[in-house]
Amino acid sequence: MNERKNDTYVTKIVQATMIAAIYVILTFIANAFGLANYAIQVRFSEALTILPYFTPAAVPGLFVGCLLSNILTGCMPLDVVFGSLATLIGAVGTRMLRKYKWLAPIPPILANTIIVPFVLAYVYQFEGSIPYFMLTVGVGEIISCGILGMINLHALEKHAGRIFR
Repeated sequence: MNERKNDTYVTKIVQATMIAAIYVILTFIANAFGLANYAIQVRFSEALTILPYFTPAAVPGLFVGCLLSNILTGCMPLDVVFGSLATLIGAVGTRMLRKYKWLAPIPPILANTIIVPFVLAYVYQFEGSIPYFMLTVGVGEIISCGILGMINLHALEKHAGRIFR
């Protein structure tokens, strides 16, 4: 019995670590194309924000992945903190709504649309207003989390029992 519990624990740690690593890699790919930062952010890694629908291990995995991505891409310290917290809030929200598949991308879209514009305005002092940044960040999040995330969810759904056991 105890051995099975340890296997489950190790599996969750491995899942979280893999999710964090994939998040970082996808952020670097988006960053190479100039899509990961600035007003409109289409991070391919944000398509992973639906993973808490499948496993609780995705919550810390996404948080750590975002944290590392923000550090490694040279974000300002307050962006590292608040951007990563936005991802954590979105991941927790997705996990809480896991019974409602079509709502899975809503928490990360909302968390980032509300938090990131303040980072852009006050940390980076970009030209533009908070509502403008909410619009641009929201569009990027709808593309990343809403469209790409739901494509990801449907692709993983068939194999979720084997991947996220």
